Amino acid sequence: MSWKKTLEKWKNEENLDESLREQLGMLDEEELEDAFYKELEFGTGGMRGKLGPGTNRMNVYTIRKAAQGLADYVKAEHGESIAIAYDNRYLSETFATETARVVGANGIKAYVFSSLRPTPELSFAVRYLQATAGVVITASHNPPEYNGFKAYNEDGGQLPPEEAEKMIDLVEQVESELHVNTEEVAVLEKKGLLEWIDDEVDRAYLEAVQGIRISDETDKDLAIVFTPLHGTAHMLVPASLKEAGYRNVSLVEEQAIPDPEFSTVASPNPEEHQAFAMAIEKGKETGAELLIATDPDADRVGLAVPGEDGEYQVLSGNQTGALMLDYILSQNGNLPENKTVIKTIVTSEMGRTIASKYGARTLDTLTGFKYIGEKIKEFEESKEATFAFGYEESYGYLIEGFVRDKDAVQAALIAADMAGFWKKKGFTLLEALEELYKEHGYYMEEMDSLKLEGRAGTEKISRIVDRFRQMRPETYGGLAVQAIEDYQSSEKTYLDGTKEAISLPKSNVVKFLLADDSWFCLRPSGTEPKLKCYYGVKSDSREKSKALLEQLSKEVTEEWSIVK
Repeated sequence: MSWKKTLEKWKNEENLDESLREQLGMLDEEELEDAFYKELEFGTGGMRGKLGPGTNRMNVYTIRKAAQGLADYVKAEHGESIAIAYDNRYLSETFATETARVVGANGIKAYVFSSLRPTPELSFAVRYLQATAGVVITASHNPPEYNGFKAYNEDGGQLPPEEAEKMIDLVEQVESELHVNTEEVAVLEKKGLLEWIDDEVDRAYLEAVQGIRISDETDKDLAIVFTPLHGTAHMLVPASLKEAGYRNVSLVEEQAIPDPEFSTVASPNPEEHQAFAMAIEKGKETGAELLIATDPDADRVGLAVPGEDGEYQVLSGNQTGALMLDYILSQNGNLPENKTVIKTIVTSEMGRTIASKYGARTLDTLTGFKYIGEKIKEFEESKEATFAFGYEESYGYLIEGFVRDKDAVQAALIAADMAGFWKKKGFTLLEALEELYKEHGYYMEEMDSLKLEGRAGTEKISRIVDRFRQMRPETYGGLAVQAIEDYQSSEKTYLDGTKEAISLPKSNVVKFLLADDSWFCLRPSGTEPKLKCYYGVKSDSREKSKALLEQLSKEVTEEWSIVK
């Protein structure tokens, strides 16, 4: 059916939500085409898109269709229940309720948090309640006009490819998003098909978080400033730090208020340095030694620490990951010999070097924490490896596997312990990081992104990636090209033409492996209309690594700029 026919179907729907009908009347033809030319897709973070009318938008109808697909998936798995959480975004509570109404109409019990909760707690709740699946309504750190639907399996992990394909097939079998059966909340409550969950799960989750601590050898007077950036961590991170004995924690009060507009920041993303502006101001007032910021659904965490000049420096995700990994492996004497660190293919190679020092192996996955969660489950079942730490460059960390997604609550606590540990030894985190660079080499990373909205943008992104897929340069950024990994064809090609298979799932990703542990990788975002290019270099000095990054970025962006 063409997009215009789909549009007419919506316009002719007698019971169409009136607010959506009004919005339809305000859109021009180009906007209408973008809203209806396709259905929202599941990427690395589930289904995510702009709010508004249309099959390519987040609204009660696309939510109901996704919920029906999930309900059919649960029934196919002979399951009986599902856990649901939501964040502070526009319509999040509504979408959570609609999901419960749909699964309840299918005879499936919904355990629903009655107020905002972080994504990692939802992952925990699925496992704790022994539910068959889970949903969290969130768009993570996207702009205010976005929302999303993340689906989780019975292990508490985001659906991996095989399971996601099953669910997507079931979603596609739903005849019409406009006519999905629902049941009233009061009826579901009376039937026992809707149960509101809160304190019990909170207590169990916080108790589990306290269990990740490796050592109490940390300075409890460490001055900390925390900001949840208007999101869901406003209760749990402070509660976790207090329980651990930290008595000098200050909250950025203005950003502790759930706000769907994220009115105090340009972007509610701790990867963006501007998100720390108010925390830095508070830090200077209080003399804070560690600033902690979490994104709206509290699965990502960013850190900032004062430098020698007293100005705060925001650590990159790779830098924080390297510090955490070194701290965990150096202090945790209880890990067995088969300990394994899991990182993504676009995460710094420094982690592999650090892990090797402590006798741990490193396993790479595709981008998306669902792949890390999937590996943890495999480890538990096969007993061939023990999970030691999982992380990705985009500020996602997991210390213990009672959650199967990145967990900013766990990461915030381990960050405080780590900073307190180094303070007790007379070091700041920046000084500890410098020691790691001196020991292992100056690994540095950067990322460029190209935002291209709509159908034309999606097609151009594909053409750019295809261009690089076909290239066979001998050098890039002055570094010899050693091999090219094409994750779509599952082939690694060396410059002499030799090929070997890549065992990871197929994905539209191309990675160039360069000399001296350097590399760059192109990947269309699974959650935003963006092309992302990641760079990683290594040298024996900070200056050389910065120069290598600049040259790599210059050559790659020049190449994609000529694609029409």
